[in-house]
This record gives sequence, C-alpha cells and structure tokens, in this order.
Amino acid sequence: MSAASPSAPVKKPSARERLLAAADELFYAEGVHTVGIDRIIERAGVAKASLYSSFGSKEELVRAYLENRHQIRRKRLLAGLERFDNPRDRLLGVFDVLAELTATPGFRGCAFYNASAESVAEGGAVEQVSNANRAWTRGLFTELARDAGVADAPALADQLMILYDGASVGARMDKQAGAAALARAVAAQLLAAATR
Repeated sequence: MSAASPSAPVKKPSARERLLAAADELFYAEGVHTVGIDRIIERAGVAKASLYSSFGSKEELVRAYLENRHQIRRKRLLAGLERFDNPRDRLLGVFDVLAELTATPGFRGCAFYNASAESVAEGGAVEQVSNANRAWTRGLFTELARDAGVADAPALADQLMILYDGASVGARMDKQAGAAALARAVAAQLLAAATR
C-alpha cells in the first residue's frame, strides 16, 4: 500500500497578477475610461496601495493590460499559423485565426481599437501600445506576403490590414462571425492578383 503523495500547494496569484486579470476583464468588457480603479481594486481583492506599488497609475495599468493583450494575441496568431503548410495558406490563415476568435463568446472587438476610440491622450499609453500592436500585425502580413512570393509585400500588407480591421469591426458591430471568412475570400483574390 503506498502513501498518497501530498499535493503541491497552489500558488496564489500575486496582487499584480490579480489586478491585471481584473483590469483585463473589466477594461475589455466595459472600456478603459468607464472603469474606475476602485472597481478594479475591488474585483482583484487587493488594497489600493497594491495598484500604485504595482503599476504607479491607472495609465500604466492600461499599458500593462494592452501589452498583455498584445502578447496573448501574438502567441495565438503564431500558434494558429503553425498548422498551415505553405506560405499562401499561412497568409490567409491569419483570417482563419481571426474567425476563431470572433466566434468565441464574449468577443467585443479589438481591444486596441476599443481603447483607442476612448483615448484622447495623444502619445499616451493607449496610442503607444496600439501603434506597436498594429506595426507588429503589418510586419507579420508583410513577412507572410514576401514568403508567398508577392513582389510588393508592403502594399499587400496595407490592403490586408484594412480587411483584417474591417472583419474585426464587422464581427463585433454586426454580430457576424462570418466577417473574417468573407475577408479571407477577398484576401485570397488580392493575393492571387499580387502573385500573377
């Protein structure tokens, strides 16, 4: 008869992790400006001092929220593209990954677009992180277009960015999960024309 092994203690998330999780949930669902720090602190179950010692200000919490969203989005996209075998399919696969995201319960559109629509602070955290996220996406489209044999990859990347944005907004505003599939079909035509 063997003794049961003691289970390892479950590590409780840090105050910073709890604040970031609460901010992610509330900011994405309701908006970065409409949600006050008191609600985030209450949801996280931490003292007000924890917010300031972890982030310094609400703006830096918003920055951390968006940076975390960018990392999650980046990992999801790159992992999703691994299932495609050739450059053409990888390029169009970006829209397949978007289609999967837009079909998830609770999809409320692009966190960066939503935060940018609320932001009035030019050059602030929202603009900085949103611009970095868009630059990464445009760079991904450019790289995938080059790999697919497109001569003017940056031009196609600009067109695909418009399609990607439109599919995300369409899925949110029109409650149309098929928006990304439609954007993929248009992207396939643009890709075919760009590789002729």
